Amino acid sequence: MALFTNNWLALLITFIIALVWLRFVDFIAARGWIDSSLSRKIIHIGTGPIFVLCWLLFNDHSDARWLAALVPLLITIQFLMVGTGLLKDSEAVKAMSRSGNRRELLRGPLMYGIVFILLTVIYWRNSPLGIIALMVLCAGDGLADVIGTRAANTPHLPWSPRKSWLGSLAMFFGGWLASTIVMWIFILSGLIKLGSIQLVIGSGVVALVCALVESLPFSDIDNLTVPLAALCVGYLIF
Repeated sequence: MALFTNNWLALLITFIIALVWLRFVDFIAARGWIDSSLSRKIIHIGTGPIFVLCWLLFNDHSDARWLAALVPLLITIQFLMVGTGLLKDSEAVKAMSRSGNRRELLRGPLMYGIVFILLTVIYWRNSPLGIIALMVLCAGDGLADVIGTRAANTPHLPWSPRKSWLGSLAMFFGGWLASTIVMWIFILSGLIKLGSIQLVIGSGVVALVCALVESLPFSDIDNLTVPLAALCVGYLIF
């Protein structure tokens, strides 16, 4: 299934959608309507599903995955340039950093973009592995932080005092739900052949393992460890 027969047109539409999404969140964060920690996670949560669903715009030509990967590549280059000071973008810094320090974009956001590029090129849309890894990373890990930081009075994990049970549950259910919904859309489109039971149970197992990995007492590496865990478990299941 492809909504456009021309992959360059699909690329243009994907880039416009991604850019509008990012600039919209930058805009509302810069005006103080939401704080920077929330805007950072809104970008984290929303970018993955939006970008992956845009894969449906492309046809089956061999250049499709490479063209689609240009979108996260260009955005990642922007993160790199802003983080190093080569490009001034105060709205992006405010939306995607915790402290307002541009160098933060060289850590989590940069790793996030690199993971998007690699998963797009390696797995593309005919494999459930890349899609599930991105959905757990975006929706699961993003919700874990949003819910966890707002649950200061709830019980924390004994092996990771800075993280809560509520945040881990949000990670599990968010990743499971996003994976199931997006994968189901790709199944309905005919791009992926997967039974409903395998989809639901498999996505749940991947999300559970990723929630356990995210709960470990390490900081600033979830954008790497979570998708890696999703791929390892996904290879066993799918």
